[in-house]
Amino acid sequence: MSATGPVHEALAALPLVDHHCHGIVTADLDSAGFESLLTEGEPWPGISTFDTPLGLAVRRHCAPLLDLPRHAPADAYLARRAELGADEVNRRFLTAAATEAFCVDTGYTPHPITTPEELAQSAGAGAAAYEVVRLESVAEAVAAAGVEPDAYPGAFRTAAEEAVRRPGVVAVKSVAAYRTGFDLDPARPSDALVAAAARQWLADGGRLADPVLVRHLLWTAVDLGLPLQLHTGFGDNDIRLHRVDPTHLTDWLHLTKGTIPVLLLHCWPYQRQAAYLAAVFEQVYLDVGLTLHHVGPARSHAILAEALEITPFRKLLYSSDAYGLAESYRLGALAFRRGLGELLQERVDADELSLPDALRIAAWTADDNARRLYGLPRTRPPSPSRLSVRNSRKV
Repeated sequence: MSATGPVHEALAALPLVDHHCHGIVTADLDSAGFESLLTEGEPWPGISTFDTPLGLAVRRHCAPLLDLPRHAPADAYLARRAELGADEVNRRFLTAAATEAFCVDTGYTPHPITTPEELAQSAGAGAAAYEVVRLESVAEAVAAAGVEPDAYPGAFRTAAEEAVRRPGVVAVKSVAAYRTGFDLDPARPSDALVAAAARQWLADGGRLADPVLVRHLLWTAVDLGLPLQLHTGFGDNDIRLHRVDPTHLTDWLHLTKGTIPVLLLHCWPYQRQAAYLAAVFEQVYLDVGLTLHHVGPARSHAILAEALEITPFRKLLYSSDAYGLAESYRLGALAFRRGLGELLQERVDADELSLPDALRIAAWTADDNARRLYGLPRTRPPSPSRLSVRNSRKV
């Protein structure tokens, strides 16, 4: 499908708010290092991660930004990337993504990566970055500092309150999907129950993965009053996929109605289930980040079409969930713009949607929904797409 028409033009001109992402590696990467970041799994002997939909998308859509032909071979791509160096590569891809604001999860750092401020600098003048506090990291830091089990409930709450008071913090996040799944008792646990669970966890050590402590973490998020991001669906092999269907959260969402926004991240293959929750719970929002750059621009239309079958248009946000590779920022933005543009333009052409409505939905999803939820300021004048909304009756 051709990426032409007024909706495509508006999306191409519209800076994005990436409401969930991570830093990018600052070191130059060798072949093994690059390929390890091109997958949610692990590289396997004899199989290149370039031979995946994501790998093909990198060679097709990222190679030209390194002054290479489309579909450049993997070895030529890696050689050119090394020649330019990490700083220049990161600058090119972050600039091409045309993202105006980043909400950065700072709780996942297996590699040396950029800070939120460094990420914004790579994206160019006018870009801004904000922090998303990962609550499991806060809990694990409390445990590492030494705490008595009976004091853990209060110590974690205090540490979480201090973390969200840092300048630039706009949300919190949980990776309960990785640790326990969502099929949890929805009720708020008592401090006595939390202390008993903490006693066992502190004795055993390791990551926070006790169901009672994860419930306590989620209810603490409610008390903090900030938007809560929840990893949902697709992820690495720590996930037990059948346990991260977001409809497992239904009873908890009933109990937390009227409190905080809950943002379901990524969602594949549960984008339809997430859409259902967004349609029936006022506080639920979703994105299909991470999914889009893994399926590539060629399939982004299909993923977004399923996500938007019943999702209210004020409930869908853009994210890349980029981590490590700046290419992920470029591909996430490209796949979102192309996929949403195709979807909306198709409906305009079929007279199922007016052009003013299509342009409004594009602007909401690209940045307005995120700015409203997170209270982000505007740093630039109204975008061309918004001007087009006002002028579209003349088109």
